[in-house]
Amino acid sequence: MVDVGNAGPVGTDAGVPNHARVYDYFLGGKDNYAVDREAAARIAEVAPDTPLLAAANRRFLVRSVRVMAESGVRQFIDLGTGIPTSPNLHEVARSVHADARVAYVDVDPVVVVHNQALLAVDRGVITIQGDVRKPQEILDHPDLQAHIDFSQPIGVLFVAVLHLVRDEEDPAGIVAQFRDRMVPGSHVAIVQFTADSEPGAIETFNTIYADSPIKVTFRPRTQIEGFFDGFELLPPGLVDVEDWRPEMEAPRTRLKIAGGVGRL
Repeated sequence: MVDVGNAGPVGTDAGVPNHARVYDYFLGGKDNYAVDREAAARIAEVAPDTPLLAAANRRFLVRSVRVMAESGVRQFIDLGTGIPTSPNLHEVARSVHADARVAYVDVDPVVVVHNQALLAVDRGVITIQGDVRKPQEILDHPDLQAHIDFSQPIGVLFVAVLHLVRDEEDPAGIVAQFRDRMVPGSHVAIVQFTADSEPGAIETFNTIYADSPIKVTFRPRTQIEGFFDGFELLPPGLVDVEDWRPEMEAPRTRLKIAGGVGRL
């Protein structure tokens, strides 16, 4: 395990809260800085149910990957991977297909270093550094091209990453560029913060991340549904992540994250 308690790889800033590291903290992880824990504490003051939301988001990922795998998908691209958290995507996929292949993609060098260190011995899993806002660079990355067979169905996951993309950066167009490389039988999973979250929680969240280079955009559900253009949205559609084919009842939260899965 790479120690990020005091220092991180070149390109990280230990003085500014990082979305992935705060999320790791809410999930009970240890790969975060003091500034991330302080940010998490401030968020929890106004939205004390945020750890519950983080856990619900993770459970959505697990359920959506299982659904994709059970439909025959054996290869996955996880965009905005975040700090490695078990069960990881490849662990879930391989519970259905032992030969499942996974490409983890993240712009954060901390995430990339962690994944490369943890998964270096697994030939079925790769990690590449890439910015979701530059989809063609990711799709044309030689390591991805060698690892993923685009002539076969793939599962592409935008889990809690598109709300880090501003409207002027065309999140719908980003999804469409991946869709255009996918063949029938492929799936996409999208999760994003919604504008019907409680206003006070949104205001606090935005204040905490005011100095961060990446801003969070809370979007109307109708706009998020548009990201699935060209896909068949699987039942129950775009819903709170707690309500997407739940295996257990989950409490309501002040911050809202909606999720859905589409099939090409």
